[in-house]
Amino acid sequence: MHSDRPNRFMLNLGQLASTVQRNCDISDARHVGDFTLCVFLLKMREYYRWENEIPFSGALPNQDVGEWLQERERMWNALESSPFEPLPLESGSRDPFDTETVNAELVPRGYVYSGGYGRFSKPHFFLGDLVRSERRQGFTVYLSSCEYARDLVAPPAMLLGNEIYVRQESVRRFLWERIEEARGNRNNNAMARVHEWYGFDRDLDGALERMTANETETMILHELGEGLAGRLLGDGWNEMLAGLTRSKAEIMARAVRDLLADCLSTLPALIDRENIPGIHFYFATFSGMRRYLFPEATDAYARFAADGDLRPLRRAVHDGLDRWTETATAIARLYRDRGEDAGSAVERMLEHTPI
Repeated sequence: MHSDRPNRFMLNLGQLASTVQRNCDISDARHVGDFTLCVFLLKMREYYRWENEIPFSGALPNQDVGEWLQERERMWNALESSPFEPLPLESGSRDPFDTETVNAELVPRGYVYSGGYGRFSKPHFFLGDLVRSERRQGFTVYLSSCEYARDLVAPPAMLLGNEIYVRQESVRRFLWERIEEARGNRNNNAMARVHEWYGFDRDLDGALERMTANETETMILHELGEGLAGRLLGDGWNEMLAGLTRSKAEIMARAVRDLLADCLSTLPALIDRENIPGIHFYFATFSGMRRYLFPEATDAYARFAADGDLRPLRRAVHDGLDRWTETATAIARLYRDRGEDAGSAVERMLEHTPI
């Protein structure tokens, strides 16, 4: 796909993109069962839109989507037991998870790649155009635009070691999905404020571009927070997540680390910069386990939305930093002491967290 885009160096970009895409397909084949039917169908429609380069405002041809979905499922059945393929580079073949070595060759030529593991230990791969790279707080941030290869789940941002990958094409799609979902939910007042702030009713495309620019920075802030949280918690945290995979305890632990990351980086920056639309969008998507564990943040946001006073939210974030540092440390200690049997103890601890 996107084969009309120019090859800018001796490497066969088409061959590389095809190999990355095949690895994406293999990953999808192995993990397609991770989704509920409803979520799966929504993701497949979005994937079809990306693969066929259909604008967000364009209607999807339902019959074509259905036929494409059936063909994709047949392909996945054939690929499920296939091994991941090495990446063909000028310097030779490279392991698809050796992201640092791959990017040492691609980044100087204006491309960026990543291969790593996400939720439920699902491998994620992508290849795209590099917009820029920069150093922030000891981390290298790569910002990409056009994507040549991706899997069904396209994380807008991802931390791999000391490197952060933010994918603007995926950021834009993520934001569009959230805006579309909100149209059917009149109770999401925070998203209504986002909608009004950016002017989606007046200029949909322009509003989406403005929001993408702003939320790209927010996602960088979150991944920086993830990196800082990782330094606090140590390498054992990821080992723990692997040991607790597909459990309620894993979901809870991930939410705790997300909250720690946001109290370390995301929310302090949004508040200090008085990034009002960023704050509204943060709480428009503040849901699930994070919302359950940290209702104080929701209450503080409600007060801010009512009177514009950021001080209660600032206090909640300040208190949250201590709380989630202690909670994450306690979770890690439980896993060190009990191993994979720690799951039920983690659940009990967080279900009885004072709220």
